[in-house]
Formats: sequence, structure tokens, C-alpha cells
Amino acid sequence: MSSFLQDYTLRMVLGGVLALGIFSGALGSFAVLRRQSLLGDALSHAALPGIVLAFLLSGSRATGVLLLGAAIAGWLGTLAIRAMVRGRLTREDSALGIVLSVFFGLGLVLLTWAQRLPGAGKAGLDKFLFGQAATLVRSDVLLMCAIALPSLLLLVLFWKELKLLTFDAAYARALGLPVERVEALLTLLLVLAIVIGLQTVGVVLMSAMLIAPAAAARQWTDRLSRMVALAALAGALSGAGGVLLSSSAPRWPTGPAIVLCASLLVVASLLFAPHRGILWSWLRFRRNRRRLDEDLVLYHMLQMAQHHAGRLDHPHARRVIQSMTPRADVRPVLHSLEQAGWVRRREGDSWSLTSDGAERALSHRAERERPPS
Repeated sequence: MSSFLQDYTLRMVLGGVLALGIFSGALGSFAVLRRQSLLGDALSHAALPGIVLAFLLSGSRATGVLLLGAAIAGWLGTLAIRAMVRGRLTREDSALGIVLSVFFGLGLVLLTWAQRLPGAGKAGLDKFLFGQAATLVRSDVLLMCAIALPSLLLLVLFWKELKLLTFDAAYARALGLPVERVEALLTLLLVLAIVIGLQTVGVVLMSAMLIAPAAAARQWTDRLSRMVALAALAGALSGAGGVLLSSSAPRWPTGPAIVLCASLLVVASLLFAPHRGILWSWLRFRRNRRRLDEDLVLYHMLQMAQHHAGRLDHPHARRVIQSMTPRADVRPVLHSLEQAGWVRRREGDSWSLTSDGAERALSHRAERERPPS
């Protein structure tokens, strides 16, 4: 780790991806909750023609100039989306797809043309497609932080308005909140989050840095504040993991490695997050199914005991109990009930209720016979 931190390039790359991961994770939470995941994809692809045009018009390869062009193109993309939606020319998802394909296609055409110009072949504009984090220098990292920190401050200052817009835009409008301005602010922050990540992960993969950390964080909590914090942490971990992975593996690009780490966090969250995770949902289903089978077996054994003058100690053969509960294997159910003290094993493969088991069965029967409210 000490040798890693002493490497200037790796320190710059790590600082840049941490700023990107925290900022994009926090902003991506709002895009995910508002079901605008495709918006990040559309805006990141829309930034490509802005990068190329900024280079062609200025002749400069300075990061600030290229990112300014990307920001302008991304903002124009959002205006085009809003114009199509407000004019009822098409639905929002169609507008996003149109802007994504048209702007990205235009960017590729301009990029191909720019590469053929004299002296433009060394511009390195094609690196913005998939990113090249190794090219980050101190000035680039400072620029990314200079964009991310004030944007996060705006996020904190307008937290209540953004929260209300995210969950109930109609109520916010009824309260007199300037919904269009707040929406424009949120879109501007999304554009800025995309812009600072273009040099690191590129146009194609930038949407993953917005969506993946937020999607992972959503599985762990139902509170917006916690989700934003967890998404920022997931973005930072993805960035750091991608840098470590690419530095330890020769010729492994940093951008795809970061996205791979973010995807692994999403998969792990989908599997292991409490309440929402697939594994915990399966375990809850198994537990509820086992409880239902236990209650059914007790209920049927109580019915059979009542047919024998209410004698709880009357033994019942397992095959008879099985015939009354055909959808479940009663063998493990009976053993579980025996451990709980609700049934007792008799001679052979026969079983009888205990007094505690009868009380449990009676409460279960009362619940079954209770009329619906």
C-alpha cells in the first residue's frame, strides 16, 4: 500500500475516481428513484459531439475546454428532451433514445472527421469513448473536485426541494415550489456529474457510474439520506477497487475495471441485502413455508385427536399425517415440532400432540376461522 500511494500516477487516478464515485453515486440516487436511469446514458452520449466541437473550435486539448464543450452539449441534449416531451411530440423514454442515438451518432461522425484533419490525430479525443484514467494529472483532479464539491453543496442546500420533487412532484407544485427550476438544477447536477467522469470512464460507461452505485444502495435502505450516503460510498469503493484492480493487472483499463467493481456491488446487494436481497427473500419464504407446514400438521393432528374422544396422547401414524398434508414432507416437520415440544414420538413411527402443541393448534384454528375484516 505504501508503494502504491507513493506512485504519483496512481495517486492522481485514485483521487479522481474517488471524487467521481462520490459525486456520481449521490446524484445517481435521484435518477434511480425518479426512474430516469436512461437520462444519464443519454446525457453521457450527448456529450461526445461537444468534446469534438470544443477541440475543433478552440484547437486546444486542455481538459477544461473539452469538458466545457461536453457540458454545453449535455445541456443542449436535456433541452431537446424537454422540448419533445413538453410539446407532446413523443414520450420521455422515446425522447431519451432519440437524443442518445442522434447526439452519439453526430459525435462519432465529428470524431472520425477530426481524426483525419492534419495534426488532429494526436488529439486523443477517442479516449473519451471509454476513458483513460491514467492520463489524469493534478490539474484534472483539482478541476474535478472544483466541480464536485460545490455541486454537492448545492445538493445539501436544496435537499428538501429535491427530495419533494423526487417523491411527489405534484404535491411540490401544489405547494408553490418552482418545480421546473428545481428539475433544471437536478439535471444540471447530473450533467456536471457526467462531465467530470468522461475522462475517467468515458462516454459509453459513464451511465454505469450514475446508476450502479445507486441501484446497489437502494437494496439496503428505504431512506433517501441513507441511500445517497451509501451510493456515494459504493461509488468510492468501486473507483478505488477499479484502480487497484487495473494497477495489479497489466493492460487492464481502469474505466471498465471500475464499472466491473460497481457491477459486482450491485450483484452482491441484489443477493445479500436484508429485506430486499434474493437470498434473504428465499430464506424468509422457506421460514414462512416451514411455519405454515408446522401449523397445518398441528391442526390436522388436533382434528384426529378430537375424533378419538379428545385424547391428545392418542398416537397417529406418520403415513396418516402425511396423507392429510400431501404437499409437504412431514418427516422433517415432525422432528422440528418435537424439538419445539409440540409433539411427542410414540412407538414405531407414530406421533401424538402435547398440551403445548394443542394450544398452538387451537390458536392456529382460531386464526383460520376468523372472518375477514
